[in-house]
Amino acid sequence: MANNFIIYDAFEPALIQEMQTHCNQMSFKEGDVIIHYGKYIRIIPFILKGSIKVLKMDPNGKELLLYYLSRYESCSMAYSCCIETKKSEVKAVAEEDVELLAIPHEKLDEWMCKYPSWKNYIMRSFNNHLLEMLKSIESIAFHHLDNRLIQYLKEKQRLSGSNVVKASHTQIAEELATSRVVVSRLLKQLENERKILLYRGEIKLLHSFNDLAHE
Repeated sequence: MANNFIIYDAFEPALIQEMQTHCNQMSFKEGDVIIHYGKYIRIIPFILKGSIKVLKMDPNGKELLLYYLSRYESCSMAYSCCIETKKSEVKAVAEEDVELLAIPHEKLDEWMCKYPSWKNYIMRSFNNHLLEMLKSIESIAFHHLDNRLIQYLKEKQRLSGSNVVKASHTQIAEELATSRVVVSRLLKQLENERKILLYRGEIKLLHSFNDLAHE
């Protein structure tokens, strides 16, 4: 496990040593739920490999995508629940196979006081995820669904490093809080424009899609 810490050298050596002593390394398969709604959070996930999507359920029971987490990131919503000792209001799901460090919740405050690098990391994480959520709100409020879909696919591409996005029309519809029919229609339109190719459970982003995504 020690080799995993060398690549994140912004932390003090003493903090890295504590991580090695107190944290467990855990693995999750794609689709596994890492944080559940309504459960107390006992660990802070620090991602070593893979990506996680963080969702929140609205009063009507629909799930809204808040943000993605990738390598060397952690969940600011989990921090909040740990600090206030309250049940989780979000769900975190492995977007792909994930390896993470499970940081004990009681270490959150202790390390905030003890290590400036950890405090800076936590504050940056809060700020970055707040900006991500504000972008999500802005997208829902002001952007047309076709633009939101393009940005959604672009983010999937960034996280996976692949031009093939593994997602069903139903999954995309749920994460964009819309209907499967609408998503299917917009994807078909992009395919007709030769921006993407549609397969069962997969979407291949063609070279021309990159130009569209940056418009």
